[in-house]
Amino acid sequence: MTNIRTTPIEADRFYHIYNRGINGENIFKTDRNYLFFLSKISEFLIPVCDVYAYCLMPNHFHLLVKVKSNFELNKLVKVQNLDKACNGLYSPRNIFSKHFARVFNSYSQAFNKENKRHGALIESPFKRKLIMSDQYLINAVRYIHQNPQNHFLTSEFSKYNFSSYPSILSDSKTLLKRDEVIELFDNRENFILSHQKVVDLDYEF
Repeated sequence: MTNIRTTPIEADRFYHIYNRGINGENIFKTDRNYLFFLSKISEFLIPVCDVYAYCLMPNHFHLLVKVKSNFELNKLVKVQNLDKACNGLYSPRNIFSKHFARVFNSYSQAFNKENKRHGALIESPFKRKLIMSDQYLINAVRYIHQNPQNHFLTSEFSKYNFSSYPSILSDSKTLLKRDEVIELFDNRENFILSHQKVVDLDYEF
C-alpha cells in the first residue's frame, strides 16, 4: 500500500488531504484563525487546484481537491516548453507542494506570532490519499462534512461553521466547485439525503 505521506501528486487527479497539529495540538483557537487559514487556501491553493470540500477542526483539517491539469499548471509558472515543465522543479507534484507549503508557512507564522510560540505548528509532510472512483469521491465529501459530529464538536454537522457543507447549499459567492459537488450527488436533495448516512473511511493520523 502506498504510504499516505508519500503518495505522488499528479495533475488532474482528486486527493483527500488531511493533517494535524504537532503532537495533536490545536492549530485553530479563534474564529479569526479559521478564517485566516481559509484565506490562505484561497490565495495559494486555488491557483493550483479546485477545492471540492473542506472541514477545519481545532487540531486538524480535511481538504478534498482536484489538482489542475498540466496545461493549467504550466500557465501558472509561465513555462512554454510542456515537456520541460512536467519534470523536475515544474512537475505537478512540486508546484502543488510548493503552494501548499506556502499555506502552512504563512498560517504558522501568523499563529505563532499571535500565540507567542516558536517552531513547527503542523506536521510535515501532509497526508493525502488518491481518490480512484466516483463512489470514493462521494464518500470522501460526506466523511469530511460529517467530521465535526464524528469528533463530538457538534450534534449537527450541518450547522458547523468551518465546513464547506453550508457553503455548498448556499447561494452566496464561493470559490468551491459547488455545482460540480452537487452534480456528484445528482441534485441538491440527494446531496442532503446522502449526508444523513454515516460513512467511515477509517482514516488515522
